[in-house]
Amino acid sequence: MKLKFATAVLAASVGLSGCATVLNGVNQPVEFQSDPDGAVIELYSGQSCTTPCSFEMRRGDDNIVTFSRDGYQDVEVMIQSRTGGGVAGNLLAGGIIGGVVDASNGASNHLYPDPVYVRMVPVGENGEALLLDKDGEVISTVAEYNAEVEADVREGLVDQGLVAGAADEED
Repeated sequence: MKLKFATAVLAASVGLSGCATVLNGVNQPVEFQSDPDGAVIELYSGQSCTTPCSFEMRRGDDNIVTFSRDGYQDVEVMIQSRTGGGVAGNLLAGGIIGGVVDASNGASNHLYPDPVYVRMVPVGENGEALLLDKDGEVISTVAEYNAEVEADVREGLVDQGLVAGAADEED
């Protein structure tokens, strides 16, 4: 009898909670790196540190990070919360309730880029800051990447209350 009860409780907890919430959690460790090291980073959410460093960040929250270092041009990189590829599988395994749980708490999302790795440009030099992958290989310029995700990230920041929306600015 106890085994049946334990099995029922386990099945209910898996069926009523999202798979991504259980497997991934709602936070993701995000690394921040710069070339050269020693840049001060500051997130819209208020956190700051000196590269290389990392923070636990909510998977469902967009953010913007500014890299600053003496002798280098400041760089702003948008961090986008993207829906993960396991959403369809979650709906099959965890049911509609599991999918709703994961969607509402952001657990089915992942933050991109991770790491947030930037090659900075010295003050007085031409050139653009570059977004790098974990191995230091160029992904794109920071400007190109930001242009691709800007509308979505800004909308997320408004929803999170970190920036005012267009309707708020008119008041």
